Amino acid sequence: MSEVPGLDTVAQATDSPDTPQPYAELGMARDEYERVREILGRRPTAAELAIYSVMWSEHCSYKSSKVHLRQFGEKAPENDALLVGMGENAGVVDVGDGRAVTFKIESHNSPSFVEPHQGAATGVGGIVRDILTMGARPVAVMDALRFGPADADDTKRVLPGVTSGISFYGNCLGLPNIGGEIGFDQSYLGNPLVNALCVGVLKHGDIKLAQAPGPGNKVVLFGSTTGPDGIGGASVLASASFDEESESKRPSVQVGDPFMEKLLIECSLELYAEDMVVGIQDLGAAGVSCATTELAAGGTGGMNIQLDRVPLRDHRLTPEEILMSESQERMMAIVEPAKMDAFLAVCDKWSILAAEIGEVTEVTPEEAERGGRLVMTWHGETVVDMPPRTASDEGPVYERPYARPASQDALQADDAARLARPEGDAELREQILKVLGAPGVGDPSWVTRQYDSYVRGDTVVSAPHDSGMIRISDDSDRGVALATDGNGRFTRLDPYTGTQLAYAEAFRNVSATGARPLAVTNCLNFGSPEDPGVMWQFAETTRGLADACQQLGTPVTGGNVSFYNQTGDVAINPTPVIGVLGVIDDVNKRLRSGFDTEGARVFLLGGTRAEFGGSAWADVVHGHLGGLPPQVDLAAEAALGEVLAASAEQGLAVAAHDLSDGGLAVALAESALRGRRGLRVEVDGDAFTALFSESGARALVAVGPGEEEAFTALAARHGVPVARIGSVGGESLSVTHPGGSVEIGLDELRTAYEAALPALMDGV
Repeated sequence: MSEVPGLDTVAQATDSPDTPQPYAELGMARDEYERVREILGRRPTAAELAIYSVMWSEHCSYKSSKVHLRQFGEKAPENDALLVGMGENAGVVDVGDGRAVTFKIESHNSPSFVEPHQGAATGVGGIVRDILTMGARPVAVMDALRFGPADADDTKRVLPGVTSGISFYGNCLGLPNIGGEIGFDQSYLGNPLVNALCVGVLKHGDIKLAQAPGPGNKVVLFGSTTGPDGIGGASVLASASFDEESESKRPSVQVGDPFMEKLLIECSLELYAEDMVVGIQDLGAAGVSCATTELAAGGTGGMNIQLDRVPLRDHRLTPEEILMSESQERMMAIVEPAKMDAFLAVCDKWSILAAEIGEVTEVTPEEAERGGRLVMTWHGETVVDMPPRTASDEGPVYERPYARPASQDALQADDAARLARPEGDAELREQILKVLGAPGVGDPSWVTRQYDSYVRGDTVVSAPHDSGMIRISDDSDRGVALATDGNGRFTRLDPYTGTQLAYAEAFRNVSATGARPLAVTNCLNFGSPEDPGVMWQFAETTRGLADACQQLGTPVTGGNVSFYNQTGDVAINPTPVIGVLGVIDDVNKRLRSGFDTEGARVFLLGGTRAEFGGSAWADVVHGHLGGLPPQVDLAAEAALGEVLAASAEQGLAVAAHDLSDGGLAVALAESALRGRRGLRVEVDGDAFTALFSESGARALVAVGPGEEEAFTALAARHGVPVARIGSVGGESLSVTHPGGSVEIGLDELRTAYEAALPALMDGV
């Protein structure tokens, strides 16, 4: 028997094979539990069960998505810029001059519904640490948010809390929030999406990996102490559906301390600079369980850990609770013995608590064949003895059944073309203002003004422009642009096409700043993978994104899958959020979306078709979702991107804005409002189609006086349709068409555009 009362040791597990264990309560299926017993040759201890339950959870193991995510590697385009791809904490791409950028987006959806402020705050903290573990300095964050209807009572609880959590954590870290997006839909009521992105900058030689090489090297836990907050939090919350019965069972949400994280960032960067770390991993979802198994698996496969050396803020915690805790602001490093004193001195300088909790061990050939050997003790008693790779790399892989829902045909047959169109210019004008002012289309500044977008001084472009852009170093004008996009309406109508439209929009947003798209990250938000209809949506989404990235030469560098975004059997609209990163050689040549140059000529690039399925007009004016989304033409998107980048490089364009939600009507209004100048334009054919169609591969460009001929020739060389439709000037948006005209003053446009969110959140 164990000398520690109540402790479940390996010896006890061997001697008591029939002891009942709460595997189901920890989210494990019976066959998964039996597989653990087979791996170990006995029943697991309570601590081992804790490790396997969190590491094999949907959130950590991707057990339902792996078979589809493999396409991102199988179809990956040839790309010399990719330095680190999928499988590490974040992807890394070469941006020239010996510098690299790492970026990633992840979800913190369920915790943000349970406790909006802390859920969103710790989502930011977690993605920042993912970037830090790659050896990079985090330099900016973004967020992609989805909520229920803007006027719903629960939205008034969740949205302000999420916004305050993001602003609190990011502002305290001193990281600019350079953009993102916000959307509202009935399907997200009770299941908000909080997807956080971070980008970091490093030199090629500074890349760090999650590995534990070198027997005899020390395992050091540094940062915050370990407490009971978030035990099983992200890994459990993100691996099951919400229902009324589960309300009382939701684990605590993690609690963040951005001031500790700021110290941890600076401490880690100094440790990297002094070459004191040979392997590094942050403690996010699954905490110590994840860090130890992944580091051991990435190295020799051997590690001994003394759990009683883990610094605690609650000394009542059991070994399994320590292993499952998701307390924030913690890192685990592998350090050579000769550098331990210097390592601890740097931690002390930054007031960071550090504790040596174990060491890397050699493994025998037999142990290596089984996946290594991870041993953990508690006051001298062995509570874990397992092959770490079986937890980190060899979790269950499910080929979930999937099938196109029977309802899909009826949904697509319900064509938006049947909806009543505006009759006359007065109603056309009214609908322009209605769409422009709708939550999710209108001004997001009620949210974004709470973020510091220019701290650090390297922000070049931020919200509300098409992309965020930062300069990557003080001694260069090179920069990177980032955009995130997703449209759950399009993806609900056709997951394959809808995903490619999301990718195309993010690609187009980056191009509209003058940058050239280089790489992709993604956060795939779906309902339960146990629903064949949801899995069909997921399979089509991954196929669509892999095909699009292959065609346009932008590799997927990593990302996140978030399943179980549903209440009961009601799932969210499938919502892949696609992040695209692009590079611009000279940030001084970047383009903004505000048309502020008096007399500049306004050109429309791309072709317009009568495409209204899933459009903002159909949703806002008619509350309708049906038909087919717009067609995708990736070759046209690539050509458009070339024209936009070249027009910026050559100084032909003074501003540009992509066309997306709300079509040309919204793009014209936003360009005018952001530039504080009126626009006078003339459209051909049917004014309604011209203004509200959401055809892809289109952009508005303001061209400087005297550059019209060169710009038109540039577009022609790339095969991009181009039409001069007007000019910048005046105090109103004036649209003339063959049947009449619509004129709306800038003040009236601004009132409509800015009113929605402040009015809904008044008094919150």
